[in-house]
Amino acid sequence: MSDKKKTVVLGASPNPDRYSYLAVSRLTAKGHPVVAIGARDAQIGDTPVTKEHPVVSDVDTVTLYMNPARQQEYYDYILQLHPKRIIFNPGAENDELAALASSKGIEPVEACTLVLLSTGQY
Repeated sequence: MSDKKKTVVLGASPNPDRYSYLAVSRLTAKGHPVVAIGARDAQIGDTPVTKEHPVVSDVDTVTLYMNPARQQEYYDYILQLHPKRIIFNPGAENDELAALASSKGIEPVEACTLVLLSTGQY
């Protein structure tokens, strides 16, 4: 299971029209363990969405589906997860958080999680 990457999806939405919903669905379909965090408690398939900031260990990736202004309240939380990388999906690009991440040895990646999954680059 070493190719499975534990992923925290920030900005997860139970709305099937949202990209974050598709990301949670496709990540779980490919066997990646997912922790979904959103604005309210909900469900995406078998994956619960929480509005809390759960303690999660061995995080490979944090993928962001929220604008930079909304990200600020999560900076400390994201950094204390110590992920290997943070994916800034389109619309979530944030130079401030990318610089903070880099200073902590976390790789900032401006990319689309859905594209990375569909092209086998995740």
